[in-house]
Amino acid sequence: MSARYLALKIAPELAGWEVNTLLRRTLGLSGTVLRRVKWLEDGITLDGARVNVRARVREGQTLAVRLTGPTPTSGVVPADGPLDIVFEDPDLIVLNKAPGVLVHPGHGHFHDTLGNFLMYHYKMTGDESDFHPVHRLDKGTSGLLAVAKHPFAQEKLKGQLHTGGFRRTYLAVCDGAPPAPSGTVDAPIGPVDGSLMARRVRPDGKPARTHYRVLRSCGPRSLLELELETGRTHQIRVHMAHLGCPLTGDFLYGKEDASLISRPALHSAKLELAHPVTGERLRFDAPLPGDMSELISKEDVS
Repeated sequence: MSARYLALKIAPELAGWEVNTLLRRTLGLSGTVLRRVKWLEDGITLDGARVNVRARVREGQTLAVRLTGPTPTSGVVPADGPLDIVFEDPDLIVLNKAPGVLVHPGHGHFHDTLGNFLMYHYKMTGDESDFHPVHRLDKGTSGLLAVAKHPFAQEKLKGQLHTGGFRRTYLAVCDGAPPAPSGTVDAPIGPVDGSLMARRVRPDGKPARTHYRVLRSCGPRSLLELELETGRTHQIRVHMAHLGCPLTGDFLYGKEDASLISRPALHSAKLELAHPVTGERLRFDAPLPGDMSELISKEDVS
């Protein structure tokens, strides 16, 4: 199995430093990550030999830390299933999620989720990685999803969430149109009393901000581009319904119509982030899927 290590060549100015200081300050590892690996035989090494975090380094040595564990701890069972891989390296995988697929295993879905399919992919490719999701997409939502391959990458990417470093742009088709061609919905979101799933705008809810822009209006519907400043459950769906233009096909906040589309018309179209190890800016795009394109096609305009 292929393990992932992070290495640091000791420059003259780092000579004499403690391993612990270098791991935390120079390589940016947290105590949580270090606790997971320091008990492994090759968890923390100097020139290939296992060392204690209190050891001091010499110029020219190579300090290495293991980022992946030899045994998966997520508990996600590998199961064969389709994956649309947009990007993959030893630290990160970006997927174009199909609508109707759950991201996380849960009640009634222990073998048919993206997590299961990923673990099978790792197993088949000899990759030691585990399932470390960074953010969520609803079952009905399609598009780009970032998944870390080890806890260090997951920590770094989650730290970018809801900042300018981690940008998610969505495309949505809504019934009708917002009151203005562009704007920001700044409306707190909280649970609907008595419901385990539904959310609504309510004064005592958690702060939620959604920026939107109308790209195209086609008869009874509009195509919107949206960016999230926060990440509340069902945020786009709730905010668009709050404006009076729920997403087409939204069974929970609008009108369900399987003859048009079998899901809420929402797609994660663009993703921009800083690579968790190298810091390089990465940008990804996923084209609008067919079922949403048909909603705004010329043939649909009355």
